[in-house]
Parts: sequence; structure tokens; C-alpha cells
Amino acid sequence: MTQPLRFRQIHLDFHTSPEIPGIGADFDPDEFAQTLEKARVDSVTCFARCHHGMLYYQSAKFPERIHPNLVRPNLLPEQIEACHKRNIRVPIYVTIQWDEFSADRHRDWLHIDEDGREFGTKPLDAGFYRWMDVFHPEYRQFLFDHVGEILDTMPTDGFFFDIVQPQVSFSYLRLAEMDRRGLNPESALDRQQFSMAVIREWEAEMTDFVRAKTHDATIFYNSGHVGTKHRASKDSYSHYELESLPSGGWGYLHFPQAMRYARTLGLGCLGMTGKFHTSWGDFGSYKNPAALQFECFHMLALGAKCSVGDQLPPRGRLDGPTYDLVGGVYAEVEKKQPWIEGARAVCDVALLTTEEQQDERPDGGRSQNNILGAIRMLQELRVSFDIVDTKAEFGDYKVVVLPDSVLCTPALAPKLEAFVAAGGSILASHKSGLNEENQFGSSIFGVEAVGDAPFSPDFFVPGGGLGVGLPDAGHVMYLKGLEVTPLAGAEVLARVQTPYFNRTWRHFCSHAHTPSAGEAGYPSAVKSGRVIYLAHPVFSQYFDCAPRWVKTMVGDALNQLLPAPVLEVDGPTSLIVTLTHQPEQSRHVVHLLNYIPERRGSRFDIIEDIFPIFQIPVRVRVESTLSKARLVPSGEELPLTVANGVASFTLEKLDGHAMIELS
Repeated sequence: MTQPLRFRQIHLDFHTSPEIPGIGADFDPDEFAQTLEKARVDSVTCFARCHHGMLYYQSAKFPERIHPNLVRPNLLPEQIEACHKRNIRVPIYVTIQWDEFSADRHRDWLHIDEDGREFGTKPLDAGFYRWMDVFHPEYRQFLFDHVGEILDTMPTDGFFFDIVQPQVSFSYLRLAEMDRRGLNPESALDRQQFSMAVIREWEAEMTDFVRAKTHDATIFYNSGHVGTKHRASKDSYSHYELESLPSGGWGYLHFPQAMRYARTLGLGCLGMTGKFHTSWGDFGSYKNPAALQFECFHMLALGAKCSVGDQLPPRGRLDGPTYDLVGGVYAEVEKKQPWIEGARAVCDVALLTTEEQQDERPDGGRSQNNILGAIRMLQELRVSFDIVDTKAEFGDYKVVVLPDSVLCTPALAPKLEAFVAAGGSILASHKSGLNEENQFGSSIFGVEAVGDAPFSPDFFVPGGGLGVGLPDAGHVMYLKGLEVTPLAGAEVLARVQTPYFNRTWRHFCSHAHTPSAGEAGYPSAVKSGRVIYLAHPVFSQYFDCAPRWVKTMVGDALNQLLPAPVLEVDGPTSLIVTLTHQPEQSRHVVHLLNYIPERRGSRFDIIEDIFPIFQIPVRVRVESTLSKARLVPSGEELPLTVANGVASFTLEKLDGHAMIELS
């Protein structure tokens, strides 16, 4: 049986150039393990083979690959032995598709692009980013021999197989196999489907290979993002590790995108950030303590365990300040973890991702403006939500949100209809609900498509309970909407005001768009039973420039569809709230986080300061009978009022992260 995931992990990169001398010269096994233990680390991923293609143990099968300057001949086995003495697990890192040693010596093992060239780093560029092809039989066999040697020669707690991504290749072997399978090499869709099949088949084969030797080892294949494409290969994984360094290109919206989806698949999840100021390999840099707190505590609030990325210096001695930083946060994680173990998210809302429609993208669908905008907006509105795909069961939720561009397929339409018939509600925006013929795939949406709106920008006018508190005026909608007509029985909640004309070279006004002419136009919001349709791409719009009136409109629509949410918290829009349930302990836990990322450089956001907030009212509606509230882990009791099925309390002060146990 696979060992349970540990809570406080380190992912210890060791991509070390063969040009550097004295590898491991300063490594002391006891000091190494003691440093980790002092920092409250209970698992550390260490390296068998890095992106340079170097090995860090004495390989009988591949002696030519051993790092030429490895002073500690058995660095990896010594790391494992020292950590095991202190009950620290050591999953083993193996690179898969980046391997400079192999790329230099076996160019036939590389991916080939559509121009017949090697795919990745150019010959005179720095970097090891040429892509190895796991479909090539010789490289494939090397990987099994390499992993087999690890399993046969050292204790193996688990494997972290890195850089495992579907990549299209035009190699002769792949084109021939596509022909054999009846796929068309000239079809981009067929090529992408075949590349997905290659990865899934290789993962399944490698997992079977490992499982034939041990059932204890954890197994994870890293592609830099966990999303909808992972559902089909779930059986090859023991858990998910969500690589998401906010300052390294992922941003602060990526982790909730990945985690709110991954937690619905039934496997344990491990969040992964980095100790670096920027991203991997940023030697001599240190993340702000407040940022590392938020990133780890956010993992806990969403139900994940924690991993922090570091890189071991070439001489093999851990960097002291890094483990002072990590230890300060992990000491707090250790105190909090009893209220995370086995916790399940309690959610009213399912955000239906469009990632299934985007799996052919090079980034695997992790950068979708509509989804990221929806995550930001729903977090600011303090909505309790999961992210789901079309294969999920909707019956666990009260509302399903279809953000901007969810295609209504013949399989999805009846599923949505059944959800509404059973009492569920739907919020759909813009082209969500359209089928491949650009007509609405079901009458539940209450509208018929006319086509793209004739004016853009146009203007939303509050009405029908949408835009409560906004001025009675036209509010610009920057992105083009969809013109629709309501079906019989549907209620138009609000209409747009149209401008005098669209801005063109023939007629324009002032610096930006043309102002409103004050005349009512086509519908901007329509309600049909328990379905509200918004004609504009409100979630993509919010990602782009975050108009408050757009968020107000969406929030009011959700209030109509969800009048009694499971969790209500009053506070600033920076406040992130979640509710979890620990059934074995018969308790719920409310998480409150208030950290404020700021764009201080040109590339990413920074968290440096923690600003306390005060007097935060919280209301919880759950089926359990609640009678006690206390701050954990401190144990301080809070006055709790229970009336009409609502448990209410007020948190006097929030200084970063707080957990309140309800029992």
C-alpha cells in the first residue's frame, strides 16, 4: 500500500553542471538530515538524475553518466540513509524529457518539429531544454533500466518523474505508428491525440513496472500543471503535486485553479511553491516570509499538504538561511495539520472549467483568462467553490457557473437539464451554452442567439436586482457581448445602453470609446427559472481590468441563485475564505486568509507585509448541529450564536491566517 503523503516537504533540485568541481565535497549526512529535521521537514525529494543528465549514485549500468566530479560517490543513498534515521521520507527525482547528456549523444532520441529540426534549445543557447521522446524504444528502454537499477539498489520511498508532457513530434517512428493506428499525421488534432496517448501509455507502463517491485512507493509525473487531462491517467498516479511558484510564471491564481480541480479527482494533493524570490535555480535569493506563509497556508485552506522547492548547492551543504525561513513556516504548519488531515472542501458552487477544450495548448490550459478571472472574482466574492469538468457529478453543488465559453455539447446539455430539473441553478455568460452551430444547445438558458453584439463597447444599466448599489447609469462593458433574444417565459433583468456608433476611422469620439447614446438596446441579462444568462464575457473582462461593476453584477446574480450560501464572511475583498469538513472528527473548519499581493516589479506579484483586520463576522450553514467555536491550534473559544440553522461568530482580529473549529 502506498505510504501516506507527508505534510511538510522539500523538493530539493540538484541540476548541476558537469563543469563544476567538488560535487558533494561538503556533504555531511548527519548535518544534512539534522538541518531538515530542525526545519520541521518530514519528506525531501532528492536526485538520482538531473536535467544535465548526471547521476548522483554509483551506477553499475550507466557509469558514463555519473557526474564526473562527484566527490561523494553515493550522495543519493547517503541522503536516503541519513533521512530515514530521522523518519524523513526521500522520494527520488528522475528527469524524463530533459536530459542534456542524452540529447548530445543520442540525437535520434529527440523530438522533431514540423520543419524537421530538433525541438527545444538551440545549439548555441544556454539550457538543457531539448525534448527527449519517450516513444523512442531505445530511450524508453534506458528509462526502465535506470529506474529498475534505482529500485534494485536503494530504498525507494517514491518517484517524482519530472517533465512528462505530451509533445507533438514528427519523427519517423511516430508518423509510422500514427499510420498504423489509423490516425492522420496531417491532422493537428490527430497528432495531439497521439501525443497524449504516448504519454498516458508510457505513464501506465512505468507505474506497472514500479508496482511490480514495490507497492509502497508514491508515484507522480510532473508536467507543471495538473488539470483536466489528468483524469484519464489517474490510475498511474498515487497523488498529485501541484507545481505553482507564483513568482516563477504561475502567478497567484494558478494554485487555486489547479487545486480546486485536482481535489475533486479523489487523490491526495501536495502544493508546491519555492523558496526562491523568482523561480527554480535562483541561487542566493529568498522568498519574503509573509509570502511563504500565505502560499503554504493557502495550500492548507484548500486541503493540500505543503512542498517548498529549493536547490542544493553543488558542494552538498544545505543553505542555512533557507531552512530558517522554511522552518519558521513549517513549525506553524505542523501545529495546524491536525485540522487539515482528511478534510474535505464544503462548496456550494461548481465552476465548470473550459480546460477540457484547451488540452491541446502548449501550457496545458493553465492560462485561460475566463477561468483565472472567475477564480479571482469568486474568491473576492467569498464564494465556496470547486472547479469541475464535464465528467464530474453536479449533484453535489447548488449552482454551476459556466464562464464565457463553455461549449454545450450533446453530452453536456442533458446533464445540465437534469441538474436544473433536480433543483440546481446555473449562471452562464457570453458564449457558454452555445453548441458547435453557434446556437444555444438547450432551452434552459432562456435565450436564442442572434450573433455578436452590433456595438462594442456597450453599457450595462443596473436592473432586475443586478448592480445593487451602483449608480443608475450606463457602465461600460469593454469586451464585445452576444446579442440574444429571450424565449417565451424568460425575464429580461437588464438591457444595454448602446453608444452613438462604434469607434472606427470614419467616426470616433475622444480618446477611447464612444459614449452612451442613452437608448436601451438588446438584453444584457436574462433569467429563466433557475438559470441566469449574462450576455458579456464578464469573467474574461474581470481578468483583464477588474471593473467593480462587473463583479457586482455577477455577485448579485449569484445571490439570486444562492440566497443561503454555506459560508458568509464580511470583510475586505483581499480576504480568502474556505470551509472544510473533517467527518472522522465530526467538525468543520473555517479558514480565513488576508495577504495582499502587490505588483512591485514588472513580472510578478510580491507579498511582503501582513495587514491585520478586525471584527470579522462569519456565518455558517451546515446540517450538523454546532455548539462550539474555537480558534485552533490555540484553543481560544469564541462566542457562538446558533439561530434558524445559522451558526454565527465574530473573529476579533485576523493577522494573516486563522482557523476556527466548529463542533
